[in-house]
Parts: sequence; structure tokens; C-alpha cells
Amino acid sequence: MKLKTLTTAMILATVPLTGAFAAALDRSGQSISAFLQPGNYFEAGISVLDPDVSGKTIAALGSQKTGDMAGDYYFPSAALKLQLTDHFSFGLLYDQPFGADAEYTQSAAFTHPTQGNTSVEVDTQSLSMIFGFQPTENFNIYGGPVYQTIKGNVALRGAAYSVYGGYYPGAGPLPASVVPGYDASIKEDSAVGWLAGFAYQIPEIALKASVTYRSEIDHKIDVNETILSGVPGVGVINYTDAQTEITTPQSVNLDFQTGIMANTVAFANLRWVNWKDFSIRPNKFGQLSQHPVVVGSTGKPDGFDLVAYTDDQYSVTAGVGRKLNDQWAGNVSVGWDSGAGNPVTTLGPTEGYWNVGLGVQYSPTPATFIAGGVKYFWLGDAKAQSGSQFDTANYVAEFNDNDALAYGLKIGYKF
Repeated sequence: MKLKTLTTAMILATVPLTGAFAAALDRSGQSISAFLQPGNYFEAGISVLDPDVSGKTIAALGSQKTGDMAGDYYFPSAALKLQLTDHFSFGLLYDQPFGADAEYTQSAAFTHPTQGNTSVEVDTQSLSMIFGFQPTENFNIYGGPVYQTIKGNVALRGAAYSVYGGYYPGAGPLPASVVPGYDASIKEDSAVGWLAGFAYQIPEIALKASVTYRSEIDHKIDVNETILSGVPGVGVINYTDAQTEITTPQSVNLDFQTGIMANTVAFANLRWVNWKDFSIRPNKFGQLSQHPVVVGSTGKPDGFDLVAYTDDQYSVTAGVGRKLNDQWAGNVSVGWDSGAGNPVTTLGPTEGYWNVGLGVQYSPTPATFIAGGVKYFWLGDAKAQSGSQFDTANYVAEFNDNDALAYGLKIGYKF
């Protein structure tokens, strides 16, 4: 059972759906499997996610249905791997590792006729440059720099966000021309981190195992903020540029695959992401959270964050791939994600998932292939809370019985 007879089935394990709807802002899963393919290799893929996430506000906010607040999105990926010599390899991997796309359009707790809707959009891009050293056929030691960009927009509206939504107990009526609420425009910023890893393989039995660490990446970003708080003595903070630190989390990926019978491989991916230490606190948002009037309401003298999480994320995907003939192969997989805590932010109100997936691959020639996959997600029920409620049991809405469907397509060329 030589490695070359199983290449088709193994590539199926990399259909671009690994992260799709993971905890917190995790999106792509940050796989490096393309870099570990034998010889010279190129691939390009796209994943599309169609989630359905809705809930109901607590009684104090009217027990209102939120409507579907999760937007559809897609993210591309691409990779080039070159085996420069018997002992040295080089790779370029592009993906969009983190992101968010959500908008509340129905519930009055998150919207207002004069204010618009609560929404969030976060986009990142990443380019990993990997250098590998293979002292023998069995070992691969690799590492390199990671270039990453991040940008986004956030709008908070409605009573669920109290002072940040333009509401405050005892505040008088606002003029009709005034649009209360909080807006933050996160300008695109770039920064550099790194990755390092180690892989071991036994080609004769199609065994391959790898562990990859990715570092935190620190961004210092000019965030354009607009606040009309309703807090006496504060009023409008208008279009203020102030630098904010955003650090995307460190992570570890463990990947394993092995032949289990002729033309059949089993594969597994385990992933850890350090969301517990992640937070976003834009400059003026944080200052207002420490205003004496706000502290009197929240009981948090040190203020609070716009987004934060209480737990790290753990996820597992496992499956079996089988080569059916020289042109066709297929796989099945199951996955689990822990989520990043519950209650969780209203800007991403689910707690992990279970999923099942199917994949198929067609190879018109020994050097080329096209692969597609689909996954169905059962999203975990969650209680959603505003930033001021973080690290407490309080929440503003509950989200139950939600799901998502993901599709992936990938083309590849071995040369």
C-alpha cells in the first residue's frame, strides 16, 4: 500500500471546510496540509457558509424574536508548495483565518427606527511563508513568517446595549436629528507573526502526523469611533481616531492520517485556539465604560470590552477517505467544536457545534483534481450578552435550535 496509491484519498481530507463555523471569530482552521503534500503542488479553493441563527430576547426586553442575524459569507484559500531539493521545501499559503458577519434587523432590542441595526463585520487575510527541512524521508521541520491584515466595522443599536445603544435610564428625549448609538470603523492594519511545526511520515503505510504552532499577531489600529451615549455629561463623542490594540490568538493544530486498508485512509484534526486571552476594547469605548455613571450601573470600575471570551476553543474533526478507482474518491467526516464560552457575545451567539460532512473528488489526470464537499452543522444553544455583562451570568437573549450548511470546492495540480 504505497503512498502514491492513496494520494487522492488523502487530499480529500483538505476540502476547505475545516473551520467554516467555528467558535468565536475562527473561520478557516489554518490548515497547512497543502505544504505537507509530496513533490510540487498547487491548490485553490473556496468555502461558502449559509447559517441560520435566531433567538429571543429576555422578558425585560420584550421577549422579541431577533430574526436570522447571521450573514452568509465565503472565504477563499490557495497554496503553493515547491520541493526545491530532496531536503528543502518552500510554501506559500493564503487564507482568511478570522472573521464575523452578523446583523440584527428585526428585534427592537437591537434596532431603532432612527438608528439602523446592530451589526458587525470583521475581515482578515493571511499569507504564510513556510520553509521546510527534511533531513530524511520521514521527518519534516518547518517554520516561517505570517503576514496578516485585519479590518472591520461595528454598530451597536437598541436597548440591549444600554448606553452604547443610545439608551440610559433617566436620560431625556433626544432631538429627532440625533442618531444615538455606537459605531466603530476599524481601519485595515497589517502585522507579522510566525509559525513553526514538525511532521513525521511513513509513506509505505500512508502515515503522516504533524503539529503546528501559530503565534499571536499584534495589531495597533486607528479605530474611528462615534458615540452618542445618553449618559449625562458625556453626550456625543464624534469621529474620534484613537489607537487600539487587537491581538489575534495563538493556536495549535494536530493532524494525523494513516492507511487502514487498501486504498483507504483515516484522518483526524485537533485544534486549540487561545480565545480566552482575546479581547477588543476600542479606545473611546473603553473610556466610556469607566465613566462613573456607567460604573455605577455595571459595578465594573475597570470598565469592560466590546468583545471578549471566557474559554479557549477546542475542535476535533475525524473521518475516512477512500479511493474508489483511478479517477474517483470520497470521504465522510464528523466534527465537534467546544465554543468559546456561554454566555457569549451577541455578535456571535452560538456555543460550538457538531457536524457531519461528505466529500468527493474527481481526477481527470494523475496530476489534476477537482474536489467538493458539504457539511451540515448543528449549532450549540447559547445565551447572548452585551459587553457590560461579560463574565457574569446575565444575558439579553437566548439562541436555540440553530444550524448552518457549508459548501466547499477545490482544484489542485501536482507537478
